[in-house]
Formats: sequence, structure tokens, C-alpha cells
Amino acid sequence: MTSDFIAVLANPSAGRGRHRGLLPGVVQALGAGGRTVRLLEAHNGLEAEAACHQAVGEGAAAVVAVGGDGTVHRALQAVADRPVGFGVVAAGTGNDFAAAVGVPLDPMLAAEQISAALRAGRDHRFDLARTESAQGERRWFCAVLAAGFDALVNERANRMRRPKGPRRYDVAILLELARLRARGYVVHADGVRHSFPAEIVAVGNCPSYGGGMRILPDADPADGMLDVIFAAPLGRMSVARLKPRLRHGTHVTDPRVTVLRAKQVRIEAEGIIGYADGERLGPLPLEITCVPGAVRLLR
Repeated sequence: MTSDFIAVLANPSAGRGRHRGLLPGVVQALGAGGRTVRLLEAHNGLEAEAACHQAVGEGAAAVVAVGGDGTVHRALQAVADRPVGFGVVAAGTGNDFAAAVGVPLDPMLAAEQISAALRAGRDHRFDLARTESAQGERRWFCAVLAAGFDALVNERANRMRRPKGPRRYDVAILLELARLRARGYVVHADGVRHSFPAEIVAVGNCPSYGGGMRILPDADPADGMLDVIFAAPLGRMSVARLKPRLRHGTHVTDPRVTVLRAKQVRIEAEGIIGYADGERLGPLPLEITCVPGAVRLLR
């Protein structure tokens, strides 16, 4: 089986569709090295993952995700810990993984670099996080796993039919703030047990999520470690005021905030659905393991 094609997973609605017209140019740039470019057909997340797995099974030289962190997340399920190149063309609302690993935020430049890296046989290894549920289901994520207030907001927004677009998340934030309460968590970080009440809990392979909110500003996707954050109960007003500080990562100086670093983390809590890269994983508990160099990034 020959590795003679580039598989492209493109999300036409990523970034609210603002890059939709760039796809033909991106495809042309990717194919500049002479390889065939194959656009993968998918109408939902499960189909996207299946298409990526099939492409890898058929010997793709690379899988390229054109979209945001959600598109990257879907494609990673097929390339993680596999000897296949991975490219990212940042075209989403949130491009946190791309920003963390030095992918150009200009889609055409990113496509040209992917093509050049393939021609040169060059890749850069970056860590990924592997999760395992209580039922043994394994998933990979690249940026941040939310397991507190932000996860609750995501879960509520996904259940809402209206309003459409980003306003749905604004409404979900207000509704979750109204019922905010600290929940009991148990976190095991490399075997050390931490038990605490909190509203904010997250595990990061990269510094930011949600399009630049630096929840774990010192997280490094090439250091073989995960960063873990939790905060003593903050209350509604402090949580509501947290967003501006998240943009700069200055919230970690608050004495109520704890940041740990570990290779393996287990998070336990009742009534929380974990979200990673903005995608729904499933209920806690979750085991999260850093896998060094698990993705071969073409850049």
C-alpha cells in the first residue's frame, strides 16, 4: 500500500464559515509537492473520525485538519501515536492547538508549510493527552480538558435549541452562573491524592482553550507533562470576573488557585461531563495520561 495521498478533513462551518472560500487554494497548496489531495466526506463528528481512520488505513502520507480545535480533535483520533504526518490549517473560531505548536494562523501559509514539510520528510513531535473513561473508552485531546464550570456551560449550550450561534454560549454562561455551586472533586496527580471543593478544574496539554483563554499559561505541549488547575470556591462574582484575567493568564497568581504538573491525572466528581478541545468526552471519572511525541506535526 503506497503513501501517495494527503487526506483533508475540512469543516466548512469552522470559524463561522469565514474561510470557506479558501479551501480550493489550500488544496492546491497542499498538492504542490505532487501528491494527490483527497477531501474526506463527513456530515458529523463520528463520520469525520471514521473517514480519517479509513484514510490512515489506506496509507495516507498525512491527514490535514482544516478548521478549529474541534476538527483537529476529530482528526487526531486517527493519527495519534501512529506513523503518519499530521497537518493543521487553522480556520476555526478557536485555534488554540495551532497557536501552541507554532502553526501559522494564515491558512495559505500553513498549507504551504505542510506541503514543504512532507517533501522534506520533516516533522515535529508534540505531546497529546489520552483519556480513558470508567468503561475503558479511550480518546485523545490536544489542548485542554474542562471539568468544571466551563464543562457545565458546554453541556448546557449543547442542550439548547436557541439562540443560535455564539449567543447560545453567553446565555448558557448566565444560566450556569445562576446555579453555580462548588462541587466535590478528587484529583490524583501522579498518584498523589487531592480532595477539594471547586468550580474551576481543568487539565491542559496546551496553555489555552476557547480561542485564547490562557487557563494554564505555562503548559507546554512538548515537555511530557500535563498541567492541572483548580481553585478554591470563588463564588459567582469572582467566576464572572475571571474571563478578562484568563486572556492574560494572570489568574494563576490568585492564592486560591492551585496549579500542579503530572504525567498521569485522574479526575473524579459527580454530575460533571468532561469536555476536551470543546468536544464532549463523557462523565467523570476520567484518567488522563500525557503521551510524549504522540503526534508528528508537519510544519
